[in-house]
Amino acid sequence: MNAADMLQAVKSHPDYHRAGMILCHNGVVRATSRDGRRVSGLSVAVDHPRLEAILQEARQTPGIVDVQVAIAENRDLSVGDDVMVLVVAGDIRENVIGTLERTLNAIKTTVTSKTEFFVDETE
Repeated sequence: MNAADMLQAVKSHPDYHRAGMILCHNGVVRATSRDGRRVSGLSVAVDHPRLEAILQEARQTPGIVDVQVAIAENRDLSVGDDVMVLVVAGDIRENVIGTLERTLNAIKTTVTSKTEFFVDETE
């Protein structure tokens, strides 16, 4: 998973000349869970058929040139490791920002499931 390589892939798209903006989301493993517990890492599982459907829909959004995603799945990740990189290229700000937000939220809520590993506070 390399954001620079993903950006280059988007720039190689045959319709890249239509792009006026590229946005990149780089999710990383944080040291605390949403409820404040200390995290030592996590693992992510991916529903690939659902992911493909979401990406297909995002790529068909008016004004969008390309959407790329990489998810670090089925391995133990540590605090600071990259979990997901999502790149969206399109014509204007409103189209790109909206598509990135909808795609990211759909992936997080319907495609990925994570298992967090917590720090044993008794040690």
